[in-house]
Amino acid sequence: MTQFTIGIIGSKGRMGEALKIAIAEAAHGYAGGVDADDSPDALTALAESADILIDFSAPQALEANLDAAIAAATPMVIGTTGLEERHHWLIDSASESIAVLQTGNTSLGVTMLAHLVREAASRLGEDWDIEIAEMHHRHKVDAPSGTALLLGEAAAAGRGVDLTEVSDRGRDGITGARKQGDIGFVSLRGGSVAGEHQVIFAGEHERIELTHRAENRALFARGALRAAEWLMGKQPGRYTMPDVLGL
Repeated sequence: MTQFTIGIIGSKGRMGEALKIAIAEAAHGYAGGVDADDSPDALTALAESADILIDFSAPQALEANLDAAIAAATPMVIGTTGLEERHHWLIDSASESIAVLQTGNTSLGVTMLAHLVREAASRLGEDWDIEIAEMHHRHKVDAPSGTALLLGEAAAAGRGVDLTEVSDRGRDGITGARKQGDIGFVSLRGGSVAGEHQVIFAGEHERIELTHRAENRALFARGALRAAEWLMGKQPGRYTMPDVLGL
């Protein structure tokens, strides 16, 4: 395998620390890292010195991160969650100049789970209700998780609908009967859970449950590294984790 140097944006966070270990284990070079308290010059220097950037920082930092990557013509893996429509527009725009892989979850297992969810949703009718439950550690600030939304998008794509039109969140009080075709979400927070996601297809007298449990944050770091290895040398464009697995 060709070795290359990797720069981490958000290097002091949990994922940043896990990435440093994964990079060392894979014998790639570590170009350094930047964080929120570093200067714009530090970000520019990192983008210029690294062969590829991996971003696990914060949504509000994404525009500056993309600008630095574009200026240095450096490909970029984005694992930051909590992105909004404007952020996706920025990624689309950046992908005209550089190769960008953006995902709500870098786990290879979750990538396969999303594929299975889409397949199931495409073959089961709307009389099968879809519910997505996720649990994370007490420090996670966004809900539903990026992975839960990724799975919701997979289910919606399988049914050929827009998730924003069928998403059902935050049930409380007298909610009335469940609307057929909706995709429900529930978010749990507590302890040190790295990440657990369950997609439930509930039909009449039977139920299908597809589950992924992350036992250690290292798996996300290894997945991000696998994505970076795959992205190296790709033409400008927007890529996804399913591309990495050839799905």
